Amino acid sequence: MAKNKKNNRVKSSESEMKDKLVSLNRVAKVTKGGRTFSFAAIVVVGDGKGTVGHGLGKAREVASSITKATEDAKKSLIHVPVYKGTIPHAQHGKYGAGKVLIIPAADGTGVIAGGTMRAVLEMAGIQNVLAKSIGSSNPHNVIKATIDALSKLRSPIDVAKARGISLEKVFNG
Repeated sequence: MAKNKKNNRVKSSESEMKDKLVSLNRVAKVTKGGRTFSFAAIVVVGDGKGTVGHGLGKAREVASSITKATEDAKKSLIHVPVYKGTIPHAQHGKYGAGKVLIIPAADGTGVIAGGTMRAVLEMAGIQNVLAKSIGSSNPHNVIKATIDALSKLRSPIDVAKARGISLEKVFNG
């Protein structure tokens, strides 16, 4: 995986990526001849090893909208530092009216999160985390707020380098 330092985006091989449909919305447009239906799909993709992305696809058929969303999600991949199956520290995320809080958890806790956040955290490969959606329950905003929180996470190695101390001192104070 090649990591671009500028904005945490990651290029990964597409064969190992898994995708999960988070939301599928049927939209009707009223025309002179009646109603025209189309579909909007939100998909989260990830490799389960710290890489995750989200995408939106719109089309007349369900399958086409899911395919478009998956392709869009592969263009917005970010890398998340996963330490011992959890996140390194607690973090807030915000997008629009959607606000989320993610907190590291002990081994064996599992993913304690709502459906939309759960999809993002599981695709990122995080096994133990406590998460709370505080603001809007709109899937678009919750996913983007979760991605925002995950992109703000710093790995213990980066913190040690920034402070000029050893990795042991980061954990032991």
